[in-house]
Amino acid sequence: MEKLMKIQRFPLLFEMTKGVIMSKMSKGTAKLLLVITILLFLAGNSNALPSYARQTGLSCSACHFSFPELNSFGRQFKMNGYVLTGMNTIETKVDSDRVTKLKLLSTLPLSVMVQSSFTHISKSVEGVQNNSVALPQQLSVFYAGQVTPHIGTFIQMTYNGQSLGMDNADIRYANQKLLGSKSLTYGFTLNNNPAVQDVWNTSPAWRFPSASSNASVNPAKSTIIEKLGMQVAGLGAYTLYNNFLFTELTLYRSAQQGAANPANTTSSMVISRVAPYWRVALQHQYSKNYVELGTFGIASNMYAKGISGEMSKITDVGFDFQFERRLAIGAFSLHSSLINETEVRDTSSTQSVKINYNSFKVDGNLYLNNGLGATLGYFNTKGAVDEKVGSANNKPDSNGFIAQLEYLPWYNTKFALQYVAYNKFDGNKNNYDDNGRNSKNNNTLYLLVWLNF
Repeated sequence: MEKLMKIQRFPLLFEMTKGVIMSKMSKGTAKLLLVITILLFLAGNSNALPSYARQTGLSCSACHFSFPELNSFGRQFKMNGYVLTGMNTIETKVDSDRVTKLKLLSTLPLSVMVQSSFTHISKSVEGVQNNSVALPQQLSVFYAGQVTPHIGTFIQMTYNGQSLGMDNADIRYANQKLLGSKSLTYGFTLNNNPAVQDVWNTSPAWRFPSASSNASVNPAKSTIIEKLGMQVAGLGAYTLYNNFLFTELTLYRSAQQGAANPANTTSSMVISRVAPYWRVALQHQYSKNYVELGTFGIASNMYAKGISGEMSKITDVGFDFQFERRLAIGAFSLHSSLINETEVRDTSSTQSVKINYNSFKVDGNLYLNNGLGATLGYFNTKGAVDEKVGSANNKPDSNGFIAQLEYLPWYNTKFALQYVAYNKFDGNKNNYDDNGRNSKNNNTLYLLVWLNF
């Protein structure tokens, strides 16, 4: 009950979260490890829980069905700026104690993520070893939590076995007010990956599968919104009206990592001016059910090479649907998204060509209270024949299924078994590369161990 009283300080969150909480009540590796050790020492007693859990005093299961998938409380926590606090803070107030000028967490909001994996591909790729092991697949340090009463962070630094650098980042300001008798949450986000700031599990940054093998063979083409992560920086504003209508507009500019910055004549995929990203969603919670229906997209003008000359005007327009139902034995959820990409590519100073591409994904999952979970997903990409696709036959069409079984013995620990089965790969079912390789040869068995602490 003490945890519930702390959340009542945030009235717009209280009603939505009360049911959830009540139910929970009955090569540079050595250097990186040294940094992590120092950070964990500074962070103090972690109680084996990630930084948001330490900050709020709530279990990971308050925000997630199975991490990183968010539930209703998790979505509200993120939209309100990651600032809900249940731990001791260092505070300074002025103007007769009515204005808070300082509110620091008593420990740094730090967490660590470790992923280790095994990958088996149905038929080995010539010249590449099969049955690969990754330790780590990812090793990440997060600075994730409240900075001020209205500013919070999700900042990730990752070592992927080859390099160390900035991963996903979302820094946001959030506040609330009343419009008449209706609530309004509003805020600003500074981030480096279109849709990483999104709270639904249908957007490109957070949809299933949340983890996959770095050793797998992947289709040649994907949408532009899936390629811009950590290559841009964006500043945007968002609102949530009456806990029903969500709107966001964010403007992105190239901020490439591992390449020249500022961009120059050697750069590729450089955005001219800014690329607007939009998000509109309707959501409704009724009884034990939750439903969301929305649209999102990005419009970018990108140079074919360098920072001048021929360009491609690429527009992604997406539609998504999400359904959740709480069950006595756990929770069921369904996610679906469709992205239509239109590219108008300059072929000369006076001519251009129009290319269409579509990506459809759907998945359904069941998470049980005992930590077991199962997900089945389907994906289908198709589009025009294009010599720049990167496949042998210039076709982008691929489709197949992804099945995953997982077990969470503890809320911050996941073991997963995933299988990806292709019906079509880069345009054909058989001999897609003109060298006798079939789509089913790329079927992938993936074992994952995922720890957060």
